[in-house]
Amino acid sequence: MNRLEHTRWLCKYHKVFALKYRRKIVYNKLRKDIQQIIKDLCKWKGVEIISGNMMPDHVHLLVSIPPKMSVANFMGYLKRKSTMMI
Repeated sequence: MNRLEHTRWLCKYHKVFALKYRRKIVYNKLRKDIQQIIKDLCKWKGVEIISGNMMPDHVHLLVSIPPKMSVANFMGYLKRKSTMMI
């Protein structure tokens, strides 16, 4: 369980999102880079990656997002920034 000042929380979300270009060529060449980019972006926002799996055309993430952050806002941030960085 994680803690904020006056609360204890345990918020886990299973998120699946598609890569912008669903091509196996992009997946094979950039897999390690995409993994590192997602790890860095989550770390910068204070989001813990519990588990993750990359498929050729989409990404599975089980993440723990603090309740002070909107899930939709975080996923929008993750998709926007990762696309720009790739």
